[in-house]
Amino acid sequence: MEFELDDAADPAARAMEWLVLGAAYFLLLLFLIGVFDLFVSLYRLLVAGNFTDPAEVVELLDSVLLLLIIVEVHRTLVAYARGKPVLRIVVSAAIIAVSRRVISFRLEDYGGGNEALLAAAALGVLILTLTLGYFMLDRVNVPGRLEL
Repeated sequence: MEFELDDAADPAARAMEWLVLGAAYFLLLLFLIGVFDLFVSLYRLLVAGNFTDPAEVVELLDSVLLLLIIVEVHRTLVAYARGKPVLRIVVSAAIIAVSRRVISFRLEDYGGGNEALLAAAALGVLILTLTLGYFMLDRVNVPGRLEL
Protein backbone atom coordinates (compact mmCIF):
# COMPACT_ATOMS: atom_id res chain seq x y z
CA MET A 1 0.00 0.00 0.00
CA GLU A 2 1.46 3.28 -1.11
CA PHE A 3 1.06 6.53 0.84
CA GLU A 4 -0.88 9.15 -1.12
CA LEU A 5 -0.53 12.73 0.03
CA ASP A 6 -3.90 13.72 -1.45
CA ASP A 7 -5.67 11.00 0.55
CA ALA A 8 -4.00 12.23 3.74
CA ALA A 9 -4.94 15.85 3.00
CA ASP A 10 -8.63 15.18 2.26
CA PRO A 11 -9.80 14.97 5.91
CA ALA A 12 -8.03 18.24 6.71
CA ALA A 13 -9.59 19.93 3.68
CA ARG A 14 -13.07 18.69 4.63
CA ALA A 15 -12.57 19.83 8.23
CA MET A 16 -11.50 23.26 7.02
CA GLU A 17 -14.61 23.52 4.81
CA TRP A 18 -16.80 22.75 7.84
CA LEU A 19 -14.92 25.29 9.95
CA VAL A 20 -15.36 27.95 7.25
CA LEU A 21 -19.09 27.22 7.14
CA GLY A 22 -19.22 27.37 10.93
CA ALA A 23 -17.57 30.78 10.84
CA ALA A 24 -20.10 31.90 8.20
CA TYR A 25 -23.00 30.87 10.46
CA PHE A 26 -21.34 32.62 13.39
CA LEU A 27 -21.11 35.82 11.34
CA LEU A 28 -24.78 35.42 10.42
CA LEU A 29 -25.61 35.32 14.13
CA LEU A 30 -23.43 38.39 14.76
CA PHE A 31 -25.21 40.20 11.93
CA LEU A 32 -28.63 39.42 13.39
CA ILE A 33 -27.54 40.66 16.81
CA GLY A 34 -26.08 43.77 15.17
CA VAL A 35 -29.31 44.54 13.29
CA PHE A 36 -31.29 44.19 16.51
CA ASP A 37 -28.82 46.48 18.28
CA LEU A 38 -29.06 48.98 15.41
CA PHE A 39 -32.84 49.18 15.76
CA VAL A 40 -32.55 49.57 19.53
CA SER A 41 -29.98 52.37 19.06
CA LEU A 42 -32.18 54.07 16.49
CA TYR A 43 -35.18 53.86 18.82
CA ARG A 44 -33.17 55.34 21.70
CA LEU A 45 -31.90 58.10 19.44
CA LEU A 46 -35.42 59.02 18.35
CA VAL A 47 -36.88 58.83 21.87
CA ALA A 48 -34.08 60.99 23.31
CA GLY A 49 -34.50 63.52 20.49
CA ASN A 50 -30.82 63.32 19.55
CA PHE A 51 -31.45 62.37 15.91
CA THR A 52 -30.07 65.75 14.79
CA ASP A 53 -26.84 65.41 16.78
CA PRO A 54 -24.05 64.79 14.22
CA ALA A 55 -21.98 62.70 16.65
CA GLU A 56 -24.94 60.40 17.30
CA VAL A 57 -25.71 60.06 13.60
CA VAL A 58 -22.06 59.25 12.82
CA GLU A 59 -22.09 56.61 15.55
CA LEU A 60 -25.22 55.08 14.03
CA LEU A 61 -23.66 55.17 10.57
CA ASP A 62 -20.56 53.53 12.02
CA SER A 63 -22.75 50.66 13.23
CA VAL A 64 -24.33 50.30 9.79
CA LEU A 65 -20.90 50.17 8.13
CA LEU A 66 -19.75 47.57 10.64
CA LEU A 67 -22.75 45.46 9.66
CA LEU A 68 -21.79 45.85 6.00
CA ILE A 69 -18.28 44.64 6.80
CA ILE A 70 -19.79 41.58 8.51
CA VAL A 71 -21.89 40.96 5.38
CA GLU A 72 -18.81 41.19 3.15
CA VAL A 73 -16.76 38.85 5.33
CA HIS A 74 -19.71 36.43 5.34
CA ARG A 75 -19.89 36.64 1.53
CA THR A 76 -16.15 35.93 1.41
CA LEU A 77 -16.48 32.84 3.57
CA VAL A 78 -19.45 31.49 1.60
CA ALA A 79 -17.73 32.14 -1.73
CA TYR A 80 -14.56 30.48 -0.44
CA ALA A 81 -16.53 27.44 0.76
CA ARG A 82 -18.15 27.17 -2.67
CA GLY A 83 -14.79 27.47 -4.43
CA LYS A 84 -15.75 30.79 -6.02
CA PRO A 85 -13.49 33.84 -6.48
CA VAL A 86 -13.14 36.01 -3.38
CA LEU A 87 -10.72 38.80 -4.26
CA ARG A 88 -13.38 41.32 -5.33
CA ILE A 89 -15.36 40.63 -2.16
CA VAL A 90 -12.25 41.10 0.00
CA VAL A 91 -11.38 44.39 -1.70
CA SER A 92 -14.95 45.69 -1.32
CA ALA A 93 -14.86 44.76 2.39
CA ALA A 94 -11.59 46.67 2.72
CA ILE A 95 -13.12 49.72 1.02
CA ILE A 96 -16.03 49.65 3.47
CA ALA A 97 -13.65 49.23 6.43
CA VAL A 98 -11.48 52.18 5.40
CA SER A 99 -14.58 54.27 4.62
CA ARG A 100 -15.85 53.50 8.11
CA ARG A 101 -12.59 54.80 9.51
CA VAL A 102 -12.82 57.95 7.37
CA ILE A 103 -16.39 58.66 8.48
CA SER A 104 -15.51 58.25 12.16
CA PHE A 105 -12.28 60.29 11.82
CA ARG A 106 -11.86 62.66 14.78
CA LEU A 107 -9.01 65.13 15.23
CA GLU A 108 -9.14 64.52 18.99
CA ASP A 109 -7.94 60.95 18.43
CA TYR A 110 -4.51 62.22 17.36
CA GLY A 111 -1.75 63.97 19.27
CA GLY A 112 -1.46 66.95 16.97
CA GLY A 113 -2.16 68.44 13.59
CA ASN A 114 0.72 66.67 11.85
CA GLU A 115 -0.39 63.27 13.15
CA ALA A 116 -3.97 63.90 12.06
CA LEU A 117 -2.85 65.11 8.63
CA LEU A 118 -0.64 62.06 8.14
CA ALA A 119 -3.47 59.73 9.18
CA ALA A 120 -5.93 61.50 6.86
CA ALA A 121 -3.48 61.30 3.96
CA ALA A 122 -2.89 57.60 4.61
CA LEU A 123 -6.63 56.94 4.67
CA GLY A 124 -7.03 58.88 1.43
CA VAL A 125 -4.28 56.87 -0.25
CA LEU A 126 -5.86 53.64 1.00
CA ILE A 127 -9.30 54.56 -0.33
CA LEU A 128 -7.89 55.64 -3.68
CA THR A 129 -5.72 52.52 -4.04
CA LEU A 130 -8.47 50.11 -3.03
CA THR A 131 -11.01 51.76 -5.31
CA LEU A 132 -8.60 51.74 -8.24
CA GLY A 133 -7.76 48.11 -7.53
CA TYR A 134 -11.44 47.17 -7.37
CA PHE A 135 -12.14 48.70 -10.77
CA MET A 136 -8.99 47.21 -12.26
CA LEU A 137 -10.15 43.74 -11.20
CA ASP A 138 -13.15 44.19 -13.50
CA ARG A 139 -11.40 45.98 -16.35
CA VAL A 140 -8.11 44.16 -16.77
CA ASN A 141 -8.25 40.90 -18.65
CA VAL A 142 -5.06 38.87 -18.44
CA PRO A 143 -4.97 35.79 -20.70
CA GLY A 144 -4.39 32.63 -18.65
CA ARG A 145 -5.15 34.36 -15.36
CA LEU A 146 -7.10 32.37 -12.85
CA GLU A 147 -10.45 33.87 -11.94
CA LEU A 148 -10.09 36.11 -8.92
